Amino acid sequence: MKKELEHQFVSLLESNQNIVHKVCSLYTNNPEAHNDLFQEIAIQLWKAYPKFRGDSKFSTWMYRVALNTAITLYRRSKKQPKTQDFDTVVYRIRAEQYDPTEERQLKLMYDAIRELGDIDKALVFLYLEDKGYSEISETLGITEVNARVKMNRIKTKLRTILNP
Repeated sequence: MKKELEHQFVSLLESNQNIVHKVCSLYTNNPEAHNDLFQEIAIQLWKAYPKFRGDSKFSTWMYRVALNTAITLYRRSKKQPKTQDFDTVVYRIRAEQYDPTEERQLKLMYDAIRELGDIDKALVFLYLEDKGYSEISETLGITEVNARVKMNRIKTKLRTILNP
């Protein structure tokens, strides 16, 4: 039963790992930090996976865990994050190469987004992933109206940052 659970988890993580890579790109500035955060998010996802009930889509649940982990570690950036030995997992996760600097405009947008607050970053990220306001509000634990208002304010702020 445990092996089946591990196999299912690894398969879901591999097929949705770009979500984690994108979250890592929002909260890190170098490849080593990106890889460390990716590993920590994967560990937190694995720890929480047995409690995943399927009330929402796996990707929505994954966004929530990834964003909460990134925000928590970002706020405690002066402390060393705890890691768990991953050797006990039989299945290995094949990581795809992810280059966030591939396009100049994308880099400028990420730089502008990094200037936002933690919750605002998460909101923009979900918005850019074409998530509806109802899913954004569910993921972030805010009302749908609050999500819309915040997004309009963030758009104005990003325009100011990108076009001073």
